[in-house]
Amino acid sequence: MFIDVAHIKVIAGKGGDGAVAWRREKYEPAGGPAGGDGGNGGSVILQTDTGLHTLMDFRYQKEYRAKNGENGRSKKQFGKDGEDIILKVPVGTLIKDEKTDHVIADLNEAGKAYTIAQGGRGGRGNAKFTTSTRQAPSFAQAGSMGEEREICLELKVLADVGLIGFPNVGKSTLLSVVSAARPKIANYHFTTLQPNLGVVAMGQGQSFVVADIPGLIEGASQGVGLGHDFLRHIERTRILVHVLDMSGQEGRDPLDDYVKINEELANYHEKLAQRPQLVFANKMDLPGSQENLDRFKAKYPDLKVFAGSAATTKDLTQLLYGIQEALKDLPYESLTFDQEYVEEEKEKAPGIEVKKENGRFLVQGPYIDKLLRSTYFDDRESLRYFQENLRKNGVVDKLRDLGIQEGESVFINDYEFEFFE
Repeated sequence: MFIDVAHIKVIAGKGGDGAVAWRREKYEPAGGPAGGDGGNGGSVILQTDTGLHTLMDFRYQKEYRAKNGENGRSKKQFGKDGEDIILKVPVGTLIKDEKTDHVIADLNEAGKAYTIAQGGRGGRGNAKFTTSTRQAPSFAQAGSMGEEREICLELKVLADVGLIGFPNVGKSTLLSVVSAARPKIANYHFTTLQPNLGVVAMGQGQSFVVADIPGLIEGASQGVGLGHDFLRHIERTRILVHVLDMSGQEGRDPLDDYVKINEELANYHEKLAQRPQLVFANKMDLPGSQENLDRFKAKYPDLKVFAGSAATTKDLTQLLYGIQEALKDLPYESLTFDQEYVEEEKEKAPGIEVKKENGRFLVQGPYIDKLLRSTYFDDRESLRYFQENLRKNGVVDKLRDLGIQEGESVFINDYEFEFFE
């Protein structure tokens, strides 16, 4: 089975909390703070693997969670970092944000990796909070939460050449005789339900990759049948080889086929219609083929047309050399036609948000969450550190700007505080 779209959730590990600890050594009754830092949380990393060709591994498991970092320990010992998760995907996989449908990264090279969810940072132990005026801090810092994301993985086949055309025109047969690929071949429509890849060796270390794209039908660009699923794979090819059944044995006119398929390409995306294209007039061993070929050349005198038969392998050499010549000096462009492409750009939640809603003053955000988890409200020094951080990060000034008065309540997560200057 060919699985080319997968929806998964990735959760990076939380950073370990810093420790509150004290030195207890012989002959040093007044030992100082010795709490170690927490370890960093593990990240979730996507990496390409040339041995994979589908997203089948993601069909059943929908959630992937990296390990948390260990908490800090006494004697200034750091907690162990959480282990990363490396998820292997095929070359040509797009990472898209599930909510916005924006492309986050394009894994279009062998061995390419992308950190999709960053692990949280470990919190600092109380040994890191000593100052000239604070010799014995009795508080530590909590670890940060790891990133959590819902993403869509979408595979788009990477190939030099894409074979396009109506069903049953001989694309799979052509691929089977010019390469070592063994696609399913039968005399009925839609034998090919997934893209097949084959390598064509041209001698002296020269070769190119051909993709047999499943047959298109009218309305494919509007999603008729499996149109969008098939068309997405054509985006990656450098050139297209339009395979036409010149015999007309399916009851279709090859001239009309040529027009209709190109209309579907243009309707899907204008860039696809501008892709370099060769025409292969197939099934020339059947009656009526030469007459149709003559009509085709008369209507399109400027097109480069290669005629032959995939079934008998007659005159295929000219086609292969024509493809090789067309690929010469043609750069590979990693194209994607998705709505928006935002490589290595992640929407980050604000660290601190101060607002007034329904008459209530609210303070929230990831930084505030971490600060609250780090605060021991029964400890005077810890509470003073909490207040200093609020003031240093402009929370008090923002509350004043919103018109807060002394004695009014400020809600920070599940806590309610009274505001005093």
